[in-house]
Amino acid sequence: MTFPPKPQASPAEAGKPSVKPARPEFSSGPCAKHPGWSAEAVAKRAFLGRSHRASAPKAQIKEAIDRTAALLGVPDGYRVGIVPGSDTGAVELAMWSLLGKRPVDMLVWESFGKTWATDAIKQLKLDDCRVLEAEYGALPDLTAVRPEADIVFTWNGTTSGARVPHADWIAADRSGLTICDATSAAFAQALDWTKLDVVTFSWQKVLGGEAAHGMIVLSPRAVKRLESHAPGRPLPKIFRLTKDAKLIDGVFEGATINTPSMLCVADFLTAIDWAEGIGGLPALIARADANSAALQQWIDRTAWVENLVADPAARSNTSVCLMIVDPAVTALDEVAQRAFVNAMTGILEAEGAAFDIGAHRDAPPGLRIWCGATVGTADIAALTPWLDWAFAAAKADRIAA
Repeated sequence: MTFPPKPQASPAEAGKPSVKPARPEFSSGPCAKHPGWSAEAVAKRAFLGRSHRASAPKAQIKEAIDRTAALLGVPDGYRVGIVPGSDTGAVELAMWSLLGKRPVDMLVWESFGKTWATDAIKQLKLDDCRVLEAEYGALPDLTAVRPEADIVFTWNGTTSGARVPHADWIAADRSGLTICDATSAAFAQALDWTKLDVVTFSWQKVLGGEAAHGMIVLSPRAVKRLESHAPGRPLPKIFRLTKDAKLIDGVFEGATINTPSMLCVADFLTAIDWAEGIGGLPALIARADANSAALQQWIDRTAWVENLVADPAARSNTSVCLMIVDPAVTALDEVAQRAFVNAMTGILEAEGAAFDIGAHRDAPPGLRIWCGATVGTADIAALTPWLDWAFAAAKADRIAA
């Protein structure tokens, strides 16, 4: 008896990796939940159906504030509070409340920094406002900032993958304030608190918390500015940190400006539990470093892709941005390049190998892979063969078309 020949797998199917990441969530926000996370554990801890101003829920909010400060090593004398609107709300609150007394230098090298600069110029209409800008993947001339000016910058460019390698460029004897958007740096990179007057971040990045809540850290210098400088513009209620020229202490003691989600508070506390349990901030930084190093090792041996950031010292260890350098793709116009990336990410999503790894819509076409602490290095290692396979499959489809 003869049998018909077995159907042959297509070249793409034949080269498909056999092992998928156990946790394929590589989104740059909201980011992957920490290992061992469960909805049941969060719900059990949450004060659901309770007023956030009742004693026990308020104490839980204060616990989140205090443990955040301890985990990050915030110096004594700094004030830490929870504010509305995620990191965006925290940055806007700082800008609207503090800017206008001194000249301002806005540092821009990715989309969020660009937003802050646009708001400073078009919304706040600041008189002496310089924008120091660089292309995606690079940093502006940090030595050009004025020590007498207030400085607004992102520590880690979430949409470009470029971060400041240190804070040596900020003058220790500066007369201006530094306002730092650290949302994808906090809990994964060593922040130099001596050089930072306002630090903002959200729960949804390195610790994988839920969205909508932001945190703001104020140095004594920032508090002094708040209490001595009337910004000369109307401030919405959700931006007000002072009353009768005095800091509203309650914001930093658990009395939030607006109603927080107690479910999100409980979720954030479970993330802090996990972070403390693995060794605190040094362990969080080490995990992000290991993840980004594993990804970079693959980049270095792979011909079709490069890190968007050429300078290794400026490369993020959390939001790693990649550009496709294969000539068949670089020859395409931007629209076609984005379509190619969409084809790649669509293939990966359909396979359940990686979710949400396309570059930000304002960034150059490419990939963005979150390597923050809640991601496992084994999953990064399992991802890279799938990236190769999806690239080859998307390229083959384009050639066939």
